[in-house]
This record gives sequence, C-alpha cells and structure tokens, in this order.
Amino acid sequence: MNSLDNHQVHRLTSFVHELKLDIKMALREPSFIWPTLAFPLMFYVFFGIVFSDHAGQSSSTYLMVSYGVFGIMAPALFGFGASVASERDKGWLAIKQISPVSPWQYMIAKLINAILFSLIIVIGLFILGAVFGDVVLTRLQWLSIAGLMLLGSLPFCAIGLAIGFWVKAKSATAVLNLIFLPSAFLSGLAIPVMIFPTWLQKAAMMLPPYHLSQLGLHLVDMSLGQPIWLHIAFLLVTLFIASFIAVKGYQHCQTN
Repeated sequence: MNSLDNHQVHRLTSFVHELKLDIKMALREPSFIWPTLAFPLMFYVFFGIVFSDHAGQSSSTYLMVSYGVFGIMAPALFGFGASVASERDKGWLAIKQISPVSPWQYMIAKLINAILFSLIIVIGLFILGAVFGDVVLTRLQWLSIAGLMLLGSLPFCAIGLAIGFWVKAKSATAVLNLIFLPSAFLSGLAIPVMIFPTWLQKAAMMLPPYHLSQLGLHLVDMSLGQPIWLHIAFLLVTLFIASFIAVKGYQHCQTN
C-alpha cells in the first residue's frame, strides 16, 4: 500500500514539475504572451466599445462573446502547436518520451497552461464589457459563458497538438496563422456573420469557431437560432478527428 502511495505521489510531483516548467517556458516568450493577451482585449475596446456606442448594449454583448472565442483560440492553437513543434525539433520531446512524465501528464500540463491564459482573456473581456460596454447579464450567464469558453478551447487544443506533432517548428507558426486568422474572421467573430452574403454564411458553418460562438451567443439570446446539438456535434467531431491525428502524430514521433 505504501509503495502504491509513493508511486502516486511521485507521479503527482512529476506532473507539478512539468506544469511549472511549461508555464515558465510560456512566460519566457513575451512575443507570444503579450499579443495573445492584448489582441482580443484591444479589438474589443475598439470595435465592441469605442465604435459601437451607437449600436448600444446588444453590440457590446455580441462582440464580447465573439471576441471571447477569438481570445481562447490563440493560446489553444499556438500554446500546443508552436510549442510542441519546437520541442519536437529541438529533441526535448524525445527526452520527455523516455522520462517519468507520461504523455498524458505532458498534454494535460499544456492544457492547463492554455486554459489559464484563456481564463485571463475571458475575465479581461468580462471586465471591459461590464464596466465600459454596459453589458448586463445574470450571474448564471457570466459563469456559463466563461465555462463554455474554457471547455470550448478543447477542439482548438487538439488541432494545435495535431499540427505540433506533424509540422516542423519553422512552419508551424505559419500553418497555425493560416488556420487561426481566416477561420476566426470567416466565422463571424470580428464582423457579425448575419452581415455576410448567404454563400459565406454557409461556409462559416464548416468552421469550429462559428459553432462555439453560436453556443455562446445562444446563452445571451443572440444566436441565429440553429439547433444547439448541431454546434455541439460539430465541435465534438472536430475534437475527435484532431485528437486522432494528434495521437497518430505522437506515435510517429516515437518511431522516428
């Protein structure tokens, strides 16, 4: 019994060390931290508060939710994709594969790191929306949106992880940007999707950020009225496919 307890303590200790290391590595990359934290807040200040004075509270609320999705995408995609690709190219991943840290501990540490960054962004947007954007929601709505954003980051974490295992570090950032920026704008996160022409609205339905934003907008009665199960199903399928590709990529790294 004592040996089992000692083994569990050892695994917990190694996981805590891995989490601390991952957070320290992120903090040593100011070129990643500041844009990740500042861009969604800055965009919301300009488009959700300053330039939406005439549109009123509804516009501030809508853009707070949509920029929340925009905000959680960056740490999820780049926190996994770019860092995993860099560690793989430098040989750190190979060392971790023979270390006491299990693959699950390695991935969960990165997941917690991404969620921490996402939480900071979501709280920042909430403060700006409530104080300067006149956003008024119930306590349940605030908590539901926050929980949805953090849970909704999982498909994007899986996408980033898949890219990190398959794409070299020099190309990973470019590939992630090609996914991040077009999918964010085409999903209606910067400009409400109902303004898009019909064909572009249909194209938006093929993108994960669209479905996450619609779930968030449903919580504030501003969605397009499509079935909730459709959005959840799309995100779950995205999570499953991206996770499958990531697992295959990890196995590929082990054999090379």
